[in-house]
Amino acid sequence: MQQRYTNEVEIDSQNLSQIALKFFIMKRSAHFGPGPSQIYFTVEDHLRRAFREGIPSLGHRTQEFESIFQHATEGLRQLLGVPPGYFIFFAASATEIWERSIQNLVNERSFHFINGAFSNRFYEIAKQLGKMPEKIVVPLGEAFPPITKIPANTEMIALTHNETSTGVSLTMDFINQFRSSHPEALVVVDAVSSLPYPLFDYRKIDSVFFSVQKGFGLPAGLGVWIVNEQCIAKAEKMVSAGQRIGTYHSLPFYLLNAKKNQTPETPNVLGIYLLGKVIEDFLRRGIEVIRKETEYKAAILYQALDRHPLVSSFVKDKSARSQTVVVATGEKTKWIADELLKNGIQPGDGYGEHKKTQLRFANFPAHSKEQYEWLVDTLEKLA
Repeated sequence: MQQRYTNEVEIDSQNLSQIALKFFIMKRSAHFGPGPSQIYFTVEDHLRRAFREGIPSLGHRTQEFESIFQHATEGLRQLLGVPPGYFIFFAASATEIWERSIQNLVNERSFHFINGAFSNRFYEIAKQLGKMPEKIVVPLGEAFPPITKIPANTEMIALTHNETSTGVSLTMDFINQFRSSHPEALVVVDAVSSLPYPLFDYRKIDSVFFSVQKGFGLPAGLGVWIVNEQCIAKAEKMVSAGQRIGTYHSLPFYLLNAKKNQTPETPNVLGIYLLGKVIEDFLRRGIEVIRKETEYKAAILYQALDRHPLVSSFVKDKSARSQTVVVATGEKTKWIADELLKNGIQPGDGYGEHKKTQLRFANFPAHSKEQYEWLVDTLEKLA
């Protein structure tokens, strides 16, 4: 089964870009919703091959599945720069991982940085699980103050790297400060709508998680949870103290299975297979190329919004602007959305209270430079 991954014809990044361009010209449409978002252009072929090889019916206690698990996790380590001492687990979604993180890592107190709907939901889950979370809240679209007083007895610091609802992103300096200022707390980062773009310093964080239907260009139904040895130790300590941290989805049981390249229960086998294949594509393309293209695409869209007479960037502080979810605001967003749709461009709606006055544009590896240039040209014609 392992030969499935080693005997394939290699495609260099230049050829991969040419294939992507041909795909874009042929389709002449783009889905910029922030999740589920546009499917990566190679997924259709990977899906066909998966069905030819019987992947959807593959048992999760077979050697074949263990090879798929190992291939996906080793690829993630290489792509994201995950160091030794960290473990990779699969869940149903990032929403599930919110809950599992609180159950496994918090006896009583977590501290949450809230600047939008999704960071707030992480906090609400802690309350629903009977914990005593605390929080700092800033207005939508704004960054946090550089220094925040966090209670000394905080067990987990919950950070949302990229707030999908508002387009605000935390800087790496902001994330990295907590290891030295609060060494006893576990630093947990929600990177749902930013990975694989960010380059995290894993020495400064204990856990990071994401879902595959955004930056990895896959159908929804798979979450990825990366934790270090300190997280495992905390969960084991809680168990020893008689705390309930879950059954099949406790970190010690996740680890027991992962050491065998398995999962606690029947997983999304097809999703893990497709993730491994898309990671192969990303590695051939090169993570640095992906990051540079992401920054280029974000730059031209923000530039267009900064000079547009009808819409503007919701996030005014340029240092807080997300590179992967660009949010536009204005009174004529409905008309602009309709005009974009006429041209085959599907933007994402605003979120929550801003649903009717904002547009959100995903900027993931599945979105080519040509698509972004097309989006910008079309927006400028609507001025």
